Amino acid sequence: MALEPGTQRKRARFNSLKVREVRRLTDDSIEVTFDVPEKLFGEYDYAPGQYLALRKVLNGHELRRSYSICAAPRPGELKIAIKRDIGGEFSTWANESLVSGMDMDVMSPQGTFTTKLAQDADRHYAAIAAGSGVTPIMSLAKSILASSSRARFSLIYSNRTAQDVMFLEELADLKDRYPARFALFHVLTRERRGSEVFSGRLDTDRLGVFLDLLVRPKDVDEWFICGPFDLVQLVRDTLEEAGVNRKHVRFELFTTDRPDRPEGQHGRPVIVDEREGVHTINFTLDGVSATVTTAKHSRETVLNAALRVRSDVPFACAGGVCGTCRAKLVSGTVSMDENFALEPEELEAGYVLTCQSHPTSDAVSVNYDA
Repeated sequence: MALEPGTQRKRARFNSLKVREVRRLTDDSIEVTFDVPEKLFGEYDYAPGQYLALRKVLNGHELRRSYSICAAPRPGELKIAIKRDIGGEFSTWANESLVSGMDMDVMSPQGTFTTKLAQDADRHYAAIAAGSGVTPIMSLAKSILASSSRARFSLIYSNRTAQDVMFLEELADLKDRYPARFALFHVLTRERRGSEVFSGRLDTDRLGVFLDLLVRPKDVDEWFICGPFDLVQLVRDTLEEAGVNRKHVRFELFTTDRPDRPEGQHGRPVIVDEREGVHTINFTLDGVSATVTTAKHSRETVLNAALRVRSDVPFACAGGVCGTCRAKLVSGTVSMDENFALEPEELEAGYVLTCQSHPTSDAVSVNYDA
């Protein structure tokens, strides 16, 4: 999602933070609290809905995974939720081995799945989430409801069973604290509930019932959607058909715990033979420029090439989802494989996701500082 006008992106940097607490949420998810030392308060202040990237070396190779912040902003403290993914190396390790007292490399907060908070604003916000997609919604709902006594928040939350519901107690507490302003609708796909609309997959028909009877689009000022691609696309399309302007719909996709192209995160070796043709990539980061060449036949991404000469080039998911590797294309041309992070206005302004961008001209120049 695009940032709000006037909002500056923060440079993505890693620091070592200590784990204060690990709390079990469900059988396959945990909440992790980090302590932030006072000297780093400025680097780790955040807007509700943003995420953190964690870095860890496991089995001899570096892994980076992104997890949304689940609490309202509070100096000196960060809370995220990590749900175990099937086959997920990092999430499995975290759920089984992460304990209080450990040190962890944590990137400064990133992401644009957020909104501007206005005191005394009379606005209705609505969210649709599935599974761990509720994590950033928790931060948003808590912050929005606390910011204005007239703000309302409606949440449609889908899970397989009641045992899979993350933040069950916290959601109930929000309902108790704001009974007239927080509406919560649990949908279970593998358990029968009292009403048919709350039982089964959140498909086109069921979503239509919600929008017709419970959360009417004409009454909502801003939407938040977080979950797997199919759900996010379904909701976006349905809202558009209902006449909702896409500028009022913010979305965030799950990032995978098993990237399709893991080699794209590690500056994989590329043999460059000048006789076979090369692309020359110049990039600027923290005011310092560097140049690297890449073989045309390799279809190497700009990010991968940059990582071969500077290990601190920012990235998190390497899948075109989070936008951490965003840079401005200064000269030359590239093609992007995927883009789930940049809005049309960012593309028009010349921004690209370097993890997905392949040079198509002999020389390319990008600026991570822009």
